[in-house]
Amino acid sequence: MATLRHEFYETDERLTLSIFDKGADPEQVKITFEPRKFTYTNGDKSLVLEPLKGQIDPAKSDYTVGKVKVEVRLAKMAQGRWGALVGDSPDPLASIPSSAAPATSAPRKPRKNWDGITAEILSSEKPVSPDQDPNAGGDAAVNEFFQKLYADADEDTRRAMMKSFQESGGTTLSTNWDEVKKSKVEVKPPEGSEWKKWAV
Repeated sequence: MATLRHEFYETDERLTLSIFDKGADPEQVKITFEPRKFTYTNGDKSLVLEPLKGQIDPAKSDYTVGKVKVEVRLAKMAQGRWGALVGDSPDPLASIPSSAAPATSAPRKPRKNWDGITAEILSSEKPVSPDQDPNAGGDAAVNEFFQKLYADADEDTRRAMMKSFQESGGTTLSTNWDEVKKSKVEVKPPEGSEWKKWAV
């Protein structure tokens, strides 16, 4: 029987093994997963890895047969790096008796429920009215004010608001149509700002 060339790479959770068997027929490939043993056969070609450096989970391990290689994914039972495929190192999972409990364990502090604390604080806060704080509501309050102002205005006031806002690039809002209709509304940027006209 011919032994096949192979290589591997690993993460803490899984080991990926590449077996270079060019033109392998998926119908002929036979793979067996055992906790510390892996067997690959394809006709007269075989690869047996025993004992594996650590335990694998046969139920979560799988493989795919490609044109150039067979890629095998071995799911590790315990997280960590093996450094090699096979080895006589003692099986870390077998050496720990299942009934063994930690000798002493420090009592765990109860975890804080920050979502609950946040919800409690927010529900206990009373909404601040604009009479108490002129900045209450932020942009929503300002937008609501201008919408109400526009909705309750007469036709001339609406015309003045639209013309002054558009011609000034949003820097001026006037409700006086008699003043606005005479000439173009000047751009008046906020103090400390400079107005620049952008070319399109």
